[in-house]
Amino acid sequence: MEHQLLTQKKEIINLLLKQNIIVNAKILQELNNQETIQKWHTELRKGTRFEDLIIKKETENNQASNSEQTNDIEILFDYDKPNTKKTIQDFIDYFSKRYKQLSKLLQTRAELQNLTSIARIQGKQDRETISIIAYVADKQTTKNENIILTLEDETGRIKALIGKTKEETYKQAKDLAVDEVIGIKGTTGNNIIFADTIIYPDIPVQTELKKAPEEVNVAILSDLHYGSKLFLEEEFKKFIAWTQGKQGTKEQRDLAQKTKYIIIAGDLVDGVGVYPNQEEELKIKDITKQYEQIAQYLSLIPKDKTIIIIPGNHDATRLSEPQPKLNKKFAKPIYELPNTINLSNPARIKINVKNVGFEFLIYHGYSYTYYGDKVESIRTSGKDLSARADLIMKFLLQRRHLAPSHSSTLYLPDKEKDTLVIEKVPDFFISGHMHKPTISNYRGVSLISGSCWQSTTTFMEKMGIEADPAKVLIINLQTRNITIMNFSQND
Repeated sequence: MEHQLLTQKKEIINLLLKQNIIVNAKILQELNNQETIQKWHTELRKGTRFEDLIIKKETENNQASNSEQTNDIEILFDYDKPNTKKTIQDFIDYFSKRYKQLSKLLQTRAELQNLTSIARIQGKQDRETISIIAYVADKQTTKNENIILTLEDETGRIKALIGKTKEETYKQAKDLAVDEVIGIKGTTGNNIIFADTIIYPDIPVQTELKKAPEEVNVAILSDLHYGSKLFLEEEFKKFIAWTQGKQGTKEQRDLAQKTKYIIIAGDLVDGVGVYPNQEEELKIKDITKQYEQIAQYLSLIPKDKTIIIIPGNHDATRLSEPQPKLNKKFAKPIYELPNTINLSNPARIKINVKNVGFEFLIYHGYSYTYYGDKVESIRTSGKDLSARADLIMKFLLQRRHLAPSHSSTLYLPDKEKDTLVIEKVPDFFISGHMHKPTISNYRGVSLISGSCWQSTTTFMEKMGIEADPAKVLIINLQTRNITIMNFSQND
């Protein structure tokens, strides 16, 4: 038995090296445990990413306290902590936890050898090649167009210079957002780092996409905005009829029959008082009635289809993220529907089709307009703001955070854990908010941003968002193909 464990341990190390993982003292310590050796050996030989293994225990603990299962759906994350008064220390602890969570991901990167802290390199006179993990506290451009970063870790602050001659690194630096956590590899100077390489936490490449053994479809909707004068009622009725198998061609009706899950990624209703002079564009000015009437529509969806709902910034719940699920005081009729699952924003679920599980990260996307405007490569992409969701979602996956910059969203400082960190790599990243459907893929993760059911409002025009409404994105879990169904009156 001892000889077998030793052989498995050697195989594990070889498999880790093939994944470009540095086998450090912490990993070797884990490999002193017989159960860990057997579990890692089995998982790594199946092609499981090491990153998934090191956070598995934390995920399992989270599932034990927060998980519930409804038929073939597992709820992996649903934020349900009550509101409490926050102190300055809570904010300090929150950012400290975020730093540790993202550092844990970065420490597995082979590029970050010779890791050290800022305190250990401050005051050094000799040039030395080093790597650090740090927050981007500030970013400035000099008159010569070089970029100077102010970097901060738990031990101190230091400047880092990125020169224009390092084209790839310079391009990365131009896109850096304040408050994100990165790895920097470079050479020390007099209280400065001359940066050679910037390393994002990023996600690993998935070499093989999961596919279901049979056809099961998932429909993606978002931003219904029921209650608005600009709600597209006739188009939504066509969607409801489609779910009942009464709308569309035979092929489209077959899609409906095999659609077992419907995800609504926020803004179920238009709300009240969300933006200036909104009441002028409201048909229903009572938010309770907005929920009552949209619930009547949703009740017409066949009960063999499970509807998963998260809130958005127009819904009746706290605006700070993570947002708790819809407030029952206002949205009681939604909870009374027998086939709905109400979750927080963000939320994570797993849809199981026989022996294959697909993980969905669902986030409304309130932070998207910030990055669409602030990140240079996204802003200058040639796309209008509402069409940049795929670029923004890729950016956030690279940062492993849904809103890395402090000012990109309102957030709740949970001192135990930053729940906006993307610790586990999903199979599908679902969002909304931008009112225009986009489909993309990044390193094997399907990126899907939903359409809307509201024409362009005056407020949206000011924000630079141009609606492309009445479209539903249908995911075929067997093929991983995505079909766009257009319920527009003009279609």
